[in-house]
Amino acid sequence: MFFTAGTQRRREMRTQWKSLFYSAPLRLCGEKNENQQSPNFVILHMLSPKKYSYLALGDSYSIGEALPLAESFPYQTIQLLRKAGYDFQAAEIIAKTGWTTDELLGAISQTIFATTYDFVSLLIGVNNQYRGMPIEEYSSTFEILLQKAISFSDKRNDHVFVLSIPDWGATPIAIDRNPAFISAQIDLFNEVNKTIALQYNVNYLDITEETRKAATDESLLAADKLHPSGKAYSIWAEELVKKIETCVD
Repeated sequence: MFFTAGTQRRREMRTQWKSLFYSAPLRLCGEKNENQQSPNFVILHMLSPKKYSYLALGDSYSIGEALPLAESFPYQTIQLLRKAGYDFQAAEIIAKTGWTTDELLGAISQTIFATTYDFVSLLIGVNNQYRGMPIEEYSSTFEILLQKAISFSDKRNDHVFVLSIPDWGATPIAIDRNPAFISAQIDLFNEVNKTIALQYNVNYLDITEETRKAATDESLLAADKLHPSGKAYSIWAEELVKKIETCVD
């Protein structure tokens, strides 16, 4: 069976902690220690694995439109991380098909969140482009969303991940809608989100070129011929996992 280096290190640490635990003097319930914490309490606390949390903010691409939710990229990301030995809660997703940046902002203002999250992803903007909304408006609202994502991560910028906007111009739905124009527009919107992401020193995943492969490989598309398939999302998830693994404690 294959184990990552991180998994092996965690096993070695647990072995060391168990050795310390069994050699530590035991205290009966009610016995006081005025000067220090019980060593048993400290070691048991160390043995308790950290449970990580992940918040995904976005639109149809974050909920896996036209697919079972389990095939969405946030859910596949969690499954891959669990298989690698990390203890992750289920992904929390704030997203809806059709949302623009301002609609995501509105939803965030009406949602009760956990105090912080260990990791946060942000993928938004395709509907701004689709509706012909000004790119300047996208820039300003995307920056606000990124600031919120950083805040959700307890201001750990390196725990925030911006994903580029997929190119729906490469799908059959765009054939009669000027695919070249759509692709050029997507590139412009991605220039904006990438620039802002770099300004805030967060991670940036460019998945756009990968989505363009759908023009010649329909296995990368869901049944609606517009959104990515579970296979396509698995590629995104693998890339996201690689980045998350460099950040886990």
